[in-house]
Amino acid sequence: MYMTILNPINTYWKQLAWMVRPLALALVTVTGCTPSTMSTSSFSGAGPRQAAYSLEVTPPSPDPRVGLRAGLFDAEEAAWNMKVISATPPPEEFVGVTNSDLAFRGDYAIQGNYDGIQIWDISNPSAPTTVTTFVCPASQSDVSVYGDLLFVSGEGMTGRLDCSDEGVQEAVSHDRLRGIRIFDISDIRNPNYLTNVQTCRGSHTHTVLEDPNDHDNVYIYVSGSAPVRPAEELAGCSDALPSDDANSALFRIEVIKVPLANPEDAAIVSSPRIFNDLVAPPQHGLAPEDIIEMEQARASGAFMIEMGGYQRVLPSQMTDPLLAQLVERRGGSGPPTAADSATLRALIPEMMAARTGVNSALEGMGPTQCHDITVYPHLGIAGGACEGYGLLLDISDPIDPVRLAAVADSNFSYWHSATFNNDGTKVVFTDEWGGGGSPKCRATDPMEWGANALFTVEDGEMNFKSYFKMPAPQTSLENCVAHNGSLIPIPGRDIMVQSWYQGGISIFDWTDVNNPIEIAYHDRGPTEADRMGMGGSWSVYWYNGLLVSSEIARGLDIFELTPSEAISQNEIDAAATVKFEQLNSQGQPQIVWPVSFSLAKAYIDQLERSNAIPSGRINAIRTSLEEAEGESGAARQTTLSDLSSNIRGMAGRSRDAKKVEMLADAVKGLAEGS
Repeated sequence: MYMTILNPINTYWKQLAWMVRPLALALVTVTGCTPSTMSTSSFSGAGPRQAAYSLEVTPPSPDPRVGLRAGLFDAEEAAWNMKVISATPPPEEFVGVTNSDLAFRGDYAIQGNYDGIQIWDISNPSAPTTVTTFVCPASQSDVSVYGDLLFVSGEGMTGRLDCSDEGVQEAVSHDRLRGIRIFDISDIRNPNYLTNVQTCRGSHTHTVLEDPNDHDNVYIYVSGSAPVRPAEELAGCSDALPSDDANSALFRIEVIKVPLANPEDAAIVSSPRIFNDLVAPPQHGLAPEDIIEMEQARASGAFMIEMGGYQRVLPSQMTDPLLAQLVERRGGSGPPTAADSATLRALIPEMMAARTGVNSALEGMGPTQCHDITVYPHLGIAGGACEGYGLLLDISDPIDPVRLAAVADSNFSYWHSATFNNDGTKVVFTDEWGGGGSPKCRATDPMEWGANALFTVEDGEMNFKSYFKMPAPQTSLENCVAHNGSLIPIPGRDIMVQSWYQGGISIFDWTDVNNPIEIAYHDRGPTEADRMGMGGSWSVYWYNGLLVSSEIARGLDIFELTPSEAISQNEIDAAATVKFEQLNSQGQPQIVWPVSFSLAKAYIDQLERSNAIPSGRINAIRTSLEEAEGESGAARQTTLSDLSSNIRGMAGRSRDAKKVEMLADAVKGLAEGS
């Protein structure tokens, strides 16, 4: 009965998906802060340790992010050490529809949307222009690029193969798209839909992997967390346990091979079971305000769902249309009756079981899927954020990734994404507590929940070091939790920009992995003043000198760093010398800094900031470097060669010998290029 009564929920399921993405994870109230760790083998990809590091900043007080005025396109804003270059509203077709992730190619930012894709020309970042608005529903439309190919995830139940917006109402339909769409964007103003690869659980996210040893193909790791579709819809799909069916779609990811010469021949080539033998992780219970909310909601007769052993409140914007449908089906009019409410309450468990794929046989088991996988091809490793665990993977064979280590944490609810530092010796995992649709940055929420967990990577093991959470308390009307970000290529440091939904954008320095510290931010007030409205930054990435953010409700935001006590102009200039032809943040590229005077000056600023070299010597180095910059030819080469030798001689007497050597190498590179 629920399918005929509740087909209209397809529209509202998108909203519910925010709340229930942490599926089938048994919740255990554990208060310990130390992650439990499991390792499966060893790995020798770790680089040298960072030198001792300290950073002192003085943020504005009181924090201007607290108490910002609400508004959709006119909310009050606060910024520190960064500034808004542009804030461009979404095109008419996508107003009111969730914007999702970003990918970049040349002068273009490609923005996913639950109803398709938007391509922006950002060559003039102060005035981005629309290149293409391509309507093709299939939430959540995560995007990646490789050359002239665009890949788009589809997981929603209503996405169609033909990209039409009429949806799919049938429980089994051969018109439904759940998997990866592939487009040719050689003419970026007219994407050409080449083909698709259907998967049993759809594609919530995906990751494009370029194998350094294979120039004829690219690979896509597919993470699909939706219920397994029926075999009648896609042959071979099974939701049985692997012990009962070796072809089960549970406890595996999909690897798609895309021949670059013939992308139409893309197909699944393996389904690695990287979750074998993991058990249900320990997790925390409800936050103090959530407990109060549940008690009040229960007393008021609100509609509730049970997920993972505790209850959540269904929003009225979901339940009101469903009640209206029940009234209409019985031929009634006016407000719903008590009998209508009772009918809906009886249907909700069946509906939720069908929509979320909760299987009681999975109780006590570990994750059946990843939410997101970040690959770092340069080192042959990947970080899998896999619902209840963070995984370290060996991807030296792209078709057969191997789990090296797994970590679980009682403070984490839903391992969401991963980012390595540039030398692969550290990794940040994010926790999307509440699924992204809940206010999890309230003043009473523990700072270890809905945060980042920082690990070192040593000999194939991940060792927990610290947490970081955006520190400004947000209201109960703002969905806020850790979400997507990327490294900012400040040389010699580990700095990350990260989205926090309606918590805004936070930039933090984690060079000292034991003491991450916020150094810049941007935030707006809530999208609505009197109720929860979805919005905020879904993802923000550094790309060729810009910070580009996909705003869930407000369109596309572009920012730039401003110099401060935490980041100098020379460091910003050095970062801007790093240029990518394309960028998928989950396909993390190695950052290589070209030789430049700004690179050398950045290292000098860092040595001065940390008092690693006496101020007199810092001034002398700066003077010599400025003299060389004004010279040319042999004179410049001689000045720089002598300066490099002098600097290298200081390393042994410095508090940061490694950084001094980096400066000496940068100056030597300038000499060799003269």
